[in-house]
Order: sequence, then C-alpha cells, then structure tokens
Amino acid sequence: MRILLVYPIFPKTFWSYEKILELVDRKVLLPPLGLVTVAAILPQEWEFKLVDRNIRPATEAEWAWADVVILSAMIVQKQDLLDQIQEAKKRGKLVAVGGPYPTSVPHEVENVGADFLILDEGEITLPMFIEAIQRGDTSGTFRATEKPDVTSTPIPRFDLLELDAYDMMSVQFSRGCPFQCEFCDIIVLYGRKPRTKTPAQLLAELDYLYELGWRRGVFMVDDNFIGNKRNVKLLLKELKVWMAEHKYPFRFDTEASIDLAQDAEMLELMVECGFSAVFLGIETPDEDSLQMTKKFQNTRSSLTEAVETIIKAGLRPMAGFIIGFDGEKAGAGDRIVRFAEQAAIPSTTFAMLQALPNTALWHRLKKEGRLRENQDGNINQTTLMNFLPTRPLEELAREYIEAFCTLYDPVQYLDRTYRCFLMMGLPSWKAPAKMPEWVVVKALLIVIWRQGIKRETRWKFWHHLFSILKHNPGVIEHYISACAHNEHFLEYRQIVRDQIESQLAEYLAQGAETPYVLVKEKAEEKAEAVVS
Repeated sequence: MRILLVYPIFPKTFWSYEKILELVDRKVLLPPLGLVTVAAILPQEWEFKLVDRNIRPATEAEWAWADVVILSAMIVQKQDLLDQIQEAKKRGKLVAVGGPYPTSVPHEVENVGADFLILDEGEITLPMFIEAIQRGDTSGTFRATEKPDVTSTPIPRFDLLELDAYDMMSVQFSRGCPFQCEFCDIIVLYGRKPRTKTPAQLLAELDYLYELGWRRGVFMVDDNFIGNKRNVKLLLKELKVWMAEHKYPFRFDTEASIDLAQDAEMLELMVECGFSAVFLGIETPDEDSLQMTKKFQNTRSSLTEAVETIIKAGLRPMAGFIIGFDGEKAGAGDRIVRFAEQAAIPSTTFAMLQALPNTALWHRLKKEGRLRENQDGNINQTTLMNFLPTRPLEELAREYIEAFCTLYDPVQYLDRTYRCFLMMGLPSWKAPAKMPEWVVVKALLIVIWRQGIKRETRWKFWHHLFSILKHNPGVIEHYISACAHNEHFLEYRQIVRDQIESQLAEYLAQGAETPYVLVKEKAEEKAEAVVS
C-alpha cells in the first residue's frame, strides 16, 4: 500500500514567520507532527511519501504513485485542505482525512469528496481505518468513544521530513488541559485530563532526532506542557541528564499556563533542561473578562508579577491576547498594550475572539442566535469576529487594529525586548562553544543593517545591544534572535490592518448589526411592556 501524506498550506499568520525564516534560509517554522505520527501508527510494511505544501507542492509523479492520500489539518488550513481533497479526487485517489479541523466539522470534508474520515485521536481510529482498507472498503467514518493511552504511541517518522526546510522540530509529551476556558477547543478535542507519554518515550524521540543529525530547536507542542505537573517533573529530571550527556544539542520552547510562575521547581527544571521560551495564554488583563470566559487560573495572582518571575527564571515569555469578550469595556486594546509594555513581553499573539466549532462559547452563542452566517472562526489574527459581540464590532475592530500596530511599532518592540532580556535569568550550565553557521552570521549582519543602520531604530538598537552586553551578556544570542523577530511583525502588522479593514468595510456595506447587548436590552424592555 502506497500512502501519500499531504499537509495543507498555512496562510500568513503570526506563526508563519516568513521574514525571519528567510534570514536563516528555512522554509517553515514547524513540521507536520500529526502526519509523521500517523505514518508511525500505520503498518510499517506500507510505503510512505510526505509532501508539506508549505515547502513545495506534490508532483504529478507523487500523485500517480499513491494508492491512498491522507491529509490532516487545523482550521486555519481549511481552504487548502478542501482544495487538496478535490485535487486528489480529480486523479481518482482514495482520500482519508483527519486532524483537528475535520474532527470538529466532518461534514465540510465529506462535502468535497473525502472517502475516509479518521476522526478524533489516531491511536484508536487509525486501526479501524487499517482494517477497512484491508477488507477492501472504499469509504468509512471512524470515531473514538474514549481517549487513548498515549504511552503506546510510537516514535514519529521524522525520517519522512525534509529536515533542512524546518527551523524547529516538534515533539509532544501530553494531550489535554485541566482548565475550562470557554473559547478553547483543546478541551473539546483532547479532554480535561492531561495524558502523558513516559519519559522513556519522549527521550527515544529525541534520540531519533539526534541520530538524524538534528541540532536546532525543538518545540514541545503540548497545549499546556505543565497540565500534569507530576509527570512533567519526572520527564524533566530525566531530560536534564540526557541533555548534559548529549552536550545540549537542542533548545526547547513550549506552551504553559501562567501558574507555571507559582512552581519554582518546575521553572528551575525547565531552564536546566534547555527551555528558552514559553507561550502563555494570558488573553486579557481585565479580570471581569477572565471570569466571563472561565479562565479562573489567571485571576489567582498578579499577572505582571507572574510574567516577571518567569523571565527572571530564564524563560522568554510569548503571550496570547484576545479582544472581544462579552461585557468588555471600551479601551481593551489599549489595556492589553499597556500590560505587554509593563510586563516586558516581546512577542504577543493578539487576535479578535473567535467562536470555534463545538466549544462552550460556540454552543452558548449559537443558543443566543449570535453566530454570524457563513463565518468560520479560524483563530487567525487577520480574521474579523465570527459572532455578534456585546459592543459595536466596528469599534472593536478599529481598536484591535490600532493596538496590534502599536504592539509591533519597531521602537516599542525593541524597548520591550530590551527590558525583558535585561532582567532575564541564566541557567547554571553553559552549552559548549561552537562556531556559528554562516547562515546565522549572515542573518545577524542583515538584522544589524536593517535595525542598527537603516531604520529609525538605529540609536535604540545600539544602546540596547551594548547595555545587554554590559549587564547580562549571557543572553546576547537569544536577545538578538528576539530582535530579529520584528522583521516578520513589521510586515505582518500591515497585513493585519489591510485585511481587517477590508472585512470591516464589507461588513459595514452589508449593514452592521446592532450590538448584542442592545438587542438583549430591547427584547427585555419589550417583554416587560407586554407583562405590564
């Protein structure tokens, strides 16, 4: 059986990092971990080829070679996923589809011709698909009624990847998150009880990457790396030994809840294992909005102090922010900007709230009749809200645009990054010195030319650089890398402005709806009048 694995295109997003990747001659930030895991679960006597369309399209020879085409996608990849299903069907191929987006809205992939729907988690549903193929079936839908034990998940087939095209590799230790944020689809897809692999499993995956020659970053793609703190600490204690024995070949980034700041042992272990950055779902500094969306874990202590604790431990914070929560007061965008400045968070994924399919938010808004017709929430920063908010959507959109552009003003970005790295802690270990690759030297020279000579940032750039060298020289390499990130955001903030303004103009041309809060008030007034 010949299997062609196809990964659809990501549109330009916060995470696409085109301008940064160009500096270091990479094509894509992260590989399709889901598809290489699928390849590991399928029978190993089958033949596999993988095409990541973010690197290149499939060739006609690859289409012709395949017996079955398997695709996996997130919601942001929706359009190219649907297009590629149709391309495969034009060539008479059997098409199997899975991943977060098809699992959430299976009818959309069915409507364009997908034959097999391998939904939920593959450890359970892929064996069902294998049995169907071996019986000679040409269609089927496979769903799981329980969550799998991930301790049986095999090592992903990293060998199928075009390794030189990626800036980082991906591994996963856990699935699921213990919290109940109303807007989050992770708890819908993977549950609220975090399930982890064993430390031996994860280290075996790192061994394989090491054997393949990988020596760059590794992203722990867990949606909340510290969801099961006991098991994570067991992993980190073994990972610390592994990293020392292998002379620190990788640096790690991950995502975690803000309560990481309350666990000094966890922070120390992460830094000692080579973690350098952590994405934090902060969402908003407005406590009322956090309560409304059931993100209670962010209300238990000072968010600013928590971020400072994480920085001083030695981790660069990235943060997710959202505008558009119910009951939100005007000026939320400005409050987010002020918080990011006060907390010295260099990079922030800032977006308008989206109601993702089957989340608690989506069900509530559907019941209230507030979902906008023909609008899919796709968690991209360039997408207008897909539901009727409690204040005018035009006001929200314009506030969002201005806040996003302010966050990525090149001078403000440099200042935040400088303040962050000035107080950043260092691990007790030091990786062996090595000569930087020419591609890294070239990237450094380009950043110096653009930010230190060509642009208005020139004085700030040199002042901050020499100050870091004087006061915290151990972070200099990481600091310059963070400065380089603004090469992406300078262009991306204009993309955000253009696309949101375009969608807003179309929305207003159709006749803007009354904000939901006013609709509700009028309905309540009418009901009271009828009663009286």
